[in-house]
This record gives sequence, structure tokens and C-alpha cells, in this order.
Amino acid sequence: MILFFKLLIAHFIGDFFLQTNDSVKSKEKRKIKSVALYVHVLIHGALVMILLWDIYLWYIAVIIMASHLVIDLIKLYGTNKKNKRWLFLMDQVAHVAVIVLIALIKGYDADFTYFSFQIPAQTWFFIACILFLTTPISIALKMFFTRWKLNPENAGIDSLKNAGNWIGIIERLLVFVFIVVGQFGAVGFLLAAKSVFRFGDLNREHNMKLTEYVLIGTLLSFGIAILTGIAFQQMTGL
Repeated sequence: MILFFKLLIAHFIGDFFLQTNDSVKSKEKRKIKSVALYVHVLIHGALVMILLWDIYLWYIAVIIMASHLVIDLIKLYGTNKKNKRWLFLMDQVAHVAVIVLIALIKGYDADFTYFSFQIPAQTWFFIACILFLTTPISIALKMFFTRWKLNPENAGIDSLKNAGNWIGIIERLLVFVFIVVGQFGAVGFLLAAKSVFRFGDLNREHNMKLTEYVLIGTLLSFGIAILTGIAFQQMTGL
């Protein structure tokens, strides 16, 4: 399990935190000729080696880099305006499937070989959950909502730049923490508080499409955070 969580953390950081919009555009435009594609693959390899911290596991980094290159190329050459959302989902599923296979075949349960202390799997799982609920979910929801030609920031309501994204991240982290510590009532309180402030503004705008847009996003955001918290509880026995 430790190997799985480390590789998952490396994937989240490499794919969602260390990949810029410019590099994504470069890959989509130049595809196999894009330098950004190979830098992206090398970053994944470096992250794997740093998190595993074991030179003898170099081949795992090589497998991750090779599979990432192949999967990304398939996505780049198969993407069009109609299937972009589904290819994004399939791309992520494929990357995680490779990680699962490596973890199952290797079964590596050691931790930071060259250090005297051990970091338990529960801690790695917690870190993976926190990372998952921030930028990865924000990008996934953004991809999902591209099916609707609606940008709430330009729909008649003045708001701070990227405020919606940060609100979503904070609320997911709060919901996750509430679930982990067993405070389910606090989740309801948080949802009610958001409803009072957010949907009050939307009601005054009389914009049904925008209201539905925000409602779907809120329910998805809360739902993902709740399921992640429950999964953490069940797997760690909290």
C-alpha cells in the first residue's frame, strides 16, 4: 500500500501541480515534437525516485515514464472537441491502472530505505487524499463543466479572480477533515452556510442556468469530498 500511495502522490504532483497551462498547450499543438511532453515525463520519473528514495527501484521510475509517455501520446492524438472530457478521464484511469499494477506486482512495503524512521501507510494515504481534493478535482470539475457554455465569473456576478476555485478547494478539505474526525453534522452546517451566502446572491440574479451550474458543482464537490473521507475512514479503521 505504501508503494501505491507514493506513486499516486507522485502522479498528482506531476500531472496537476507541476504542469502549467503553457506546457499543456504546447503538447496539444506539437504533440510528439513537444519538448514540454518529455520534460513532463522526466518530472514524473524524478518525483517517483524522490518519493521512493531507493536507487534500486529505478526501473519503477522507468516504467512510470514509459507508460506515461505512451498514454499521453494516445490522448494527444485522439483528442478532439467532442471527446476531450472522456479522454481526460480515460487518461487518468490509465495512469492509475499502471500504478495499481506496479503496486500489485512489486508489493513493496518498505519506506525511505536510507532513513531510520518509518512513515506509515495511513500518513501517505492522508497526503494523497489532501492532494486529490485540491487541484486534481478542481481541474476534473472544470473539464466536466466544459459541456456547458457558461462561465459563472462572466454571468452577471462580480467576483474575485479564481475565488470559486479556492472556495471549492477549501470546502472539500473541510468536508474531508469533518468526515475523518466523525463530525458529520459539521458537513451539513458547512453546506447550509454556503447555501445562505452563495445561493442568496444567485437568487437575486434570477439566473436559473447559473444557479443550476453552481448547484451541480457544489453537490459534486461535497460528494467527492464525503466519499474520499469515508474511504479514508474505512481503509484506516478510524
